[in-house]
Amino acid sequence: MDRPPAPARRPTPLRRSDIPAAGQQRRAAGTGTGAVLAAILDHGPVARSTVARLTGLSPASVTGHTRQLLARGLVRESAETAGPRGLGRPHIPVEIDTGLCLVAGAHIAVAHSTLSLMDLRGRIVAEDRQPHRDTDPRRVLDTLAARLPRMVAAHAGGRTVLALGVATGNRVDPAAGTIVDHPQLGWRNVPVREYLAAATGLPVHVDSHARALARAEQMFGEVTTRASAVLLFVGAVIDAAFTSAGTVHLGPRAGAGSVAHLPVGPACPPGAGEPCVCARPGCLHAVASESALLGRAAERGLHAPSFSHLLDFALAGEPRARELFEDRARYVGRAAALLLDTFDPEVLVVVEPAAARLPECLAVLRAEVGERSLVCDDPEHGVVPGSFTGSVLATAGGAVALGALYADPLGPWPVVTAAC
Repeated sequence: MDRPPAPARRPTPLRRSDIPAAGQQRRAAGTGTGAVLAAILDHGPVARSTVARLTGLSPASVTGHTRQLLARGLVRESAETAGPRGLGRPHIPVEIDTGLCLVAGAHIAVAHSTLSLMDLRGRIVAEDRQPHRDTDPRRVLDTLAARLPRMVAAHAGGRTVLALGVATGNRVDPAAGTIVDHPQLGWRNVPVREYLAAATGLPVHVDSHARALARAEQMFGEVTTRASAVLLFVGAVIDAAFTSAGTVHLGPRAGAGSVAHLPVGPACPPGAGEPCVCARPGCLHAVASESALLGRAAERGLHAPSFSHLLDFALAGEPRARELFEDRARYVGRAAALLLDTFDPEVLVVVEPAAARLPECLAVLRAEVGERSLVCDDPEHGVVPGSFTGSVLATAGGAVALGALYADPLGPWPVVTAAC
């Protein structure tokens, strides 16, 4: 459904003592212009002199980069200000401009697709979810392309859409712009970027939803999720993303994060799930995917027409539904412990609706991590819900486009140059 803009998340006021030494920034900034834009995103409205100290660039370089960002409509100048109590020379701060440009996002799930518009601070302007009539890739992509102009006309408010980001689960090659393999949809080597670029006339960027959400955490999420993190996505598809030194790992075959078949047995009880395509009844997909939960709900006489209905039952306190989600949290906790011990990140981000909305499920998950992990001695702080509860799928698609923009704001964005 359409949604109003999210409330602005104001940056924390920056004092001189808060400015880290150059080189200690925790996000990957790409180009010099990208570093300047990232600093403005984090701290704007912010003085150019402060941006220079944050990035380690010379004041002259920051002035040049800022001039280019202003010309592209990506940042704007705020009212002139002075230091505390009027001390110091007045300066004109710069901040992200959310009034001229947007990006579009599309998330392709197993049963539905979510289309969204997002401003340059990562706030969802509009969102619309529609079920698939069938999963033929051409028809799904045609429908997305047809929906986009209607959403833009209704919600863009005259702002220019710079690009379309597309996210989905399983194996995605962002360099080629293809969905390499999505077993649940039956898609193999689908040239999404080529098809949607021709259909919409926009630059199109494609990535997995786990990597997209990891990038969104780096851009707009909590600071603790930026430097070294594992993001575990648990839904109809289960996969993960790994970030280190501000970058998201892809892998030479675009297969990083394929964790759906991690063994979380042999402690899985009988009936915990149907055998997966991997032939292991105790794999993570077989016991924790949405289809697995719906199947076990039916076995217990709890008939939910969809996963969202099952979650609503749990949120309303239905005991069988609560038990199912707590069981799921245990299995996810076992997988989380394996990932924590393998990668030893600063934090593991769990994108799973019950962990975000039912405190007892997050407690069960953390307890399982505490019991099984050899390296995570503080699950309370080492395992956290994602930052985008309630807008996960809408955020994923838009984050693909914004990730490309923030990495290289002066790159091939012809619409920005022409319209902004």
